Amino acid sequence: MIPFINLKKINARFDMAFEETFKKTMEASHFILGEEVAAFEKNFAQYCGVSHCIGVGNGLDALRIILEGYKVLGKLKIGDEVLVASNTYIATILAIKQAGLQPVLVEAEAKTFNFNLDSLKDNISSKTKAIMPVHLYGQLSPMNALQEIADQYKLLVIEDAAQAHGAISINGNKAGNLGNAAGFSFYPTKNLGALGDAGAITTNDHELASVVRKLRNYGTSSKYVNDKLGFNSRLDEFQAAFLNIKLDSLDVDNSKRREIAARYLSKINNSKIVLPFYDGSGNHVFHLFVIRVEDREAFTDYLTKNEIGYLIHYPIAPHRQKALNEFEYLNFPISEKIHAEVVSLPMSPVMNEMEVDRVISVLNAY
Repeated sequence: MIPFINLKKINARFDMAFEETFKKTMEASHFILGEEVAAFEKNFAQYCGVSHCIGVGNGLDALRIILEGYKVLGKLKIGDEVLVASNTYIATILAIKQAGLQPVLVEAEAKTFNFNLDSLKDNISSKTKAIMPVHLYGQLSPMNALQEIADQYKLLVIEDAAQAHGAISINGNKAGNLGNAAGFSFYPTKNLGALGDAGAITTNDHELASVVRKLRNYGTSSKYVNDKLGFNSRLDEFQAAFLNIKLDSLDVDNSKRREIAARYLSKINNSKIVLPFYDGSGNHVFHLFVIRVEDREAFTDYLTKNEIGYLIHYPIAPHRQKALNEFEYLNFPISEKIHAEVVSLPMSPVMNEMEVDRVISVLNAY
């Protein structure tokens, strides 16, 4: 059986370092916002090329707290509209709604799974105050074009970079340094994954950084002094320690993912399978390798029979979710087609050549 992802094997590479840092953190006994969090915030900010990194509890909180921070700064207010992809994971939309803002769903572009820019422009209104591009599956959104639109209409650009750790734009900037602020998730399956929930905010906006540092910790400016109505969303000291260890391997792991993707793209040859777009640059880190097939049920049954692991990211479009039934009247034919056809193949930096060859062989025989 070739698993979709083997987290045990991925993390086994760091076992000794994990044990050492666990003991060190236990001895220090500073479990909340201690030295490990401070070190990771410094290291990840440097890695992304930004001035600030603020560790939070998870990726959803990262996006939510960015929006709350801009509300505090007066750049957003309740009821403002935020443009967001109609084919994203629901967390992106939840962050907007939980901040009291209005998500405006935008049709997808079938080739890259990112924004359809014409649809985006058509949805800009006097209430639009921000764009939240999602670097879906690890591929950067068209950030130069989005920034031009944002500049024209004076909109904030807030990256959902939860799947794009280390992706590099044509300008040489990395995900997390392509807008006003960015939210990251370090969920265990991410390219940079913790051993539990974890997240971070990156930004070059000094005012925003100051506000969100308070908001993540009850709105506290100093011990028992609360300036704002904040949240309890702090990056865990142990998770920060583990992330510090794994960060050094991120670029190598991303390169391995690209190598596997290149083999899939060059060797899989089946007219029933639509392969993902990739221009060969660093703008894709292949958090997921997502293909499309028309008869998904038959295809996934075939994969199961041939012992190839898979997942579906994501089977239901957000506007078809019961939790978001306010959007059920909307129609996004491309997004709905994507959600009906996508299948994620095995992809991780610890896959060996035999496993990759086996996946290719099984897909070509379908």
